[in-house]
Amino acid sequence: MRATRPARLMTGLLTTLAFALGAFSGAAHAQNYPDKPVKILVPYTAGGPADVLVRALGQKLSDTWGQPVVVDNRPGANEMIAAEATAKSPGDGYTLLVASDAVFSLNHHLYSKVPYDPVNDFVPVSKLVNANLMLVARPDFPAANLREMIDYIKKNPGKINYGSVGAGGVNHLAMAWLASTNGLDMQHVPYKGLPPALQDVVSGRIDIMFAVIGGAAPFLESGKLKAYAVAGRNRSQLVPSVPTFAEAGSASFEAASFYFGMAAPKGTPAAVVNKLAKDASAVVNSDEFKARLRVLGFEAAGDTPEQFSAFLKGDRTLGAQKVKASGAKLD
Repeated sequence: MRATRPARLMTGLLTTLAFALGAFSGAAHAQNYPDKPVKILVPYTAGGPADVLVRALGQKLSDTWGQPVVVDNRPGANEMIAAEATAKSPGDGYTLLVASDAVFSLNHHLYSKVPYDPVNDFVPVSKLVNANLMLVARPDFPAANLREMIDYIKKNPGKINYGSVGAGGVNHLAMAWLASTNGLDMQHVPYKGLPPALQDVVSGRIDIMFAVIGGAAPFLESGKLKAYAVAGRNRSQLVPSVPTFAEAGSASFEAASFYFGMAAPKGTPAAVVNKLAKDASAVVNSDEFKARLRVLGFEAAGDTPEQFSAFLKGDRTLGAQKVKASGAKLD
């Protein structure tokens, strides 16, 4: 039976009222948020640049909120362990994820099955920082520059190994892209974090790798590593003597650029998401924090949720291209 006009009006009024009450509830929740500890899941081992970034951010947010911010390290499975745990958490703003493009743009191209939906299981909060990788080698690697390094690997097919912080991670894909575009045959050795991988390059057990600039810079300064090039359009202020890929004679290398972004489980109220983004942006864009970021080799971003959502659409397209070009499949 067709509803009468008064009934339709009543239904419309009830729907509007429910929406208004939901918006009011979310706003009220945001005014009191947070009123208990907040947990940030990090898909990396303790001590690496990403972990240092999140712990510093967490401390500043704790100072702002007057509530503890707990960093929970969940490394492994190309960031999927932390991502799955976040996706299964309540959407109340008290469990957050800080991860790289592996979670948001790459894994669903690398694996036939992923235990989370990168689009529907998360609410984008903010792209926190941008970063570029640096191509480094053991100190006695027999090449003085990028071109010599590539030529040496070509002359020794299958004999050179390279490290990464996990199969399918940004530095794995960067090296796979470098190999595919230059016809290089190398052996991949995955690790669960940057510190152990870098230690093995320093000790000579691993020949080369792409590393986060901030993590590798101290070894470069002490002569324990060689550096051949940095990704990005400009040289890094942290290692100004290292040329860009373009300066070293190679094309722009977007495959070795990445970011760290914050996301919340689906259902997290928009008012809470906006507060998180605003407070996180204020931290990463402060002069004090920017100085910390330079030491780590990162650049402040602090996007709004809308900006991060728009960015992710393009990054997922680029992610598909990276994986296709590398030929990487992790099943």
